[in-house]
Amino acid sequence: MIDLSPAENQIHCVTNFKDLVSTPFNGEINAICWKRKLTGDFSEIVKKVALSGNITEIEQEELRELQLSEQGQLARDMLLNDFNVLKAHGASPSLNVIKYYDQDDTYPFFPTDVYSFHVDRSPIPTDTFLCTYYGESSEILPNSQSTQKVLIPEIRDELKKLYHGPDEGFESFLSEHFFDLHYQAKPNARPISLGLGHLWRLAVDHPESQVLPCVHRAPKEKSGQSRLLMIC
Repeated sequence: MIDLSPAENQIHCVTNFKDLVSTPFNGEINAICWKRKLTGDFSEIVKKVALSGNITEIEQEELRELQLSEQGQLARDMLLNDFNVLKAHGASPSLNVIKYYDQDDTYPFFPTDVYSFHVDRSPIPTDTFLCTYYGESSEILPNSQSTQKVLIPEIRDELKKLYHGPDEGFESFLSEHFFDLHYQAKPNARPISLGLGHLWRLAVDHPESQVLPCVHRAPKEKSGQSRLLMIC
């Protein structure tokens, strides 16, 4: 169950993949959700995969070769189907078991890792697709409940201390170092969990976009529990 009430004007729900990819973003809508129920045991897949490092990518061939119970096979079937429909759409899905992401401590006052609320940017028209099958799920933040960090005076002042060029190059500096992609939740903001099993399409900042990009972040993982995430 996902509570969409904080962003009911931002999220549009559909019942199939065709509508997920063909429904246009417009107005305030910059997140589209194909609501689904998970079938099978996804934890079994997480346990059976040979992990390497903090993030392990599962290739389709490896997934097919896993020796699984009947419930594990049902979970695998759903994963393989998601691979197939996303690839047929032209996307390049990656299925990952995530223990944790690396955290950025280059600038303690301004982390730029995926645990920070951020938007995705592309030089060409594209969307972000993601689905969490096991573990903690990603979150989005309504645009109206977020502030671009580079516009917050005290943060902007700190960033100016890092910059040593002419004034007219400051905005380019922010973009080149991805500072302008990150957002801060306003007081009393209500982030929305994307839940388990739902396949999401999020708007990206690109030159032809007609809507605001969707602000989102990775969750902090529970101790000892990995996540199973497909993203592209």
